[in-house]
Amino acid sequence: MDVQTLTFIFVGVTFALYIGIAIWARAGNTDDFYVAGGGVPPLANGMATAADWMSAASFISMAGIISFVGRDGAVYLMGWTGGYVLLALLLAPYLRKFGKYTVPDFIGDRYYSDIARLVAVVCVLFVSFTYVAGQMRGVGIVFSRFLEVEITTGVLIGMTIVFFYAVLGGMKGITYTQVAQYCVLIFAFLVPAIFISIMMTGNPVPQLGFGSTLADGSNIYLLDKLDQLSTELGFAAYTAGNKSTIDVFFITAALMVGTAGLPHVIVRFFTVPKVRDARISAGYALVFIAILYTTAPALASFARVNLINTVSNTNYKATPSWFKNWENTNLIAWVDKNQDGKIQYFSGKAFGGKPQFINTRGSEGQRQIANTPTANKNELYIDRDIMVLANPEIANLPNWVIALVAAGGLAAALSTAAGLLLVISTSISHDLLKKIFLKNITDRQELFFARVAAALAIVIAGYFGIHPPGFVAQVVAFAFGLAASSFFPVILMGIFSKRMNREGAISGMITGLAFTAGYIVYFKFIDPSANTTENWWFGVSPEGIGTLGMVFNFIVAILVSRVTAPPPDEIKDMVDDIRIPQGAGASYHHKAS
Repeated sequence: MDVQTLTFIFVGVTFALYIGIAIWARAGNTDDFYVAGGGVPPLANGMATAADWMSAASFISMAGIISFVGRDGAVYLMGWTGGYVLLALLLAPYLRKFGKYTVPDFIGDRYYSDIARLVAVVCVLFVSFTYVAGQMRGVGIVFSRFLEVEITTGVLIGMTIVFFYAVLGGMKGITYTQVAQYCVLIFAFLVPAIFISIMMTGNPVPQLGFGSTLADGSNIYLLDKLDQLSTELGFAAYTAGNKSTIDVFFITAALMVGTAGLPHVIVRFFTVPKVRDARISAGYALVFIAILYTTAPALASFARVNLINTVSNTNYKATPSWFKNWENTNLIAWVDKNQDGKIQYFSGKAFGGKPQFINTRGSEGQRQIANTPTANKNELYIDRDIMVLANPEIANLPNWVIALVAAGGLAAALSTAAGLLLVISTSISHDLLKKIFLKNITDRQELFFARVAAALAIVIAGYFGIHPPGFVAQVVAFAFGLAASSFFPVILMGIFSKRMNREGAISGMITGLAFTAGYIVYFKFIDPSANTTENWWFGVSPEGIGTLGMVFNFIVAILVSRVTAPPPDEIKDMVDDIRIPQGAGASYHHKAS
């Protein structure tokens, strides 16, 4: 059976499963819609958290970035994994004990201010829309290749599916859908990794095959071979680091503290019955996440070796079918600069940005491109986000494995997109309308507004998916920077500092978010040509600037809080109550109000 037919079957079956679960677990009230009624078992919540956490960035793009930048890509592994540990140990249990629906809910009550709540809602929208753009792009990439539709059409299909189970099921439907999506995505990630590890190294465990010798009898270690191939083509050695130490530190820290401030991950700990269950589910989630994260570097290395061996210095007419299939999506492209009919793959850009093809082919069958610069020898453009999805085809694995990976990529993107969209809708309906502007609306009206907000958020997310500001993992890195600079300081100080007041929190959030967003917008959109190490503040890239934004947030918040009135006594008592471990089986507000 061909790949497209198998993909239709795999994707169709999984989509039917997701929709069926959403119908079965549909939300009947705001408690179900926002926090799944607070009754999700720790094991199920751990799987749902892992699926919510492992987005298209983890499944599709992380291994792709590692595949191209080598050791420097480890910042994503270190930052995201370390950040989850930070979140699980330092914030999640305390926020669960507080017992509210959302992060703005915590900030609004802890800082006794609707203005603080409003600023928090703005931060949520900034972070969540930036993050969801990467997920919808991942959906479009999968559809464009495996179902042979335009990326725009693929995004629209993904929007429709998410609309159905996010708007209908709310957090209750999303939670149990994410349990199913975790099973799909982890199976889809591991199966090709195990296959390729056996083929390349003879070791069925990818994490061990990563450090093994090749099975071709050369007795060369995989990473040594990759270093050799990379340097021969003019790239830096795969195992060598090219980023400055300060940039690595800042990016890792931004990803770490950004993780601890991500509202769609934090809200998952509000869905379990007790504080103790929040800790247990965090442990489960960390194990489930580690399975994929320890496999990603191995898969990235396998993909890079196979890619170079397959296309470098190969006659275009002899390239395998996978290359031409992905060419049709414009996510990989070749221009024959020296007219020799061979694919010359070297360090450097093949052309400025993505190619715009004219509708003719040369005498050797190669695609032609208008106004192509010939400043360097590289003739190949590769979108990093295709590496995990194309890897099974490059390695010539069975068609069912290729279709499985497509279903897994969609599961990863849709699971996180649904969680983010729910956070967006909750922030608008609960924190903005119910708590600030329409305080007397009924539970039924609030649920209606939540669903309308989710529908509008899906439309906006789809637009960002069609017009993304970068690679999936790169876009997501910006979201983490925004979360690090806005939420993390005020949540941390809200739990551990009785002296932190509303004036300090509001000033800190505005400062951190404005600085970080401004830095990213300037270098990525206003003047991209200036996006070089020489022009960065202290050598810190836009991906890592969230760490500096966080520092500014802390400084401003502490200084302002010291020169303004301290919080009321009842707020100080609230902080004490949240931190006291006694009565961990109950929350501060047993039922969210």
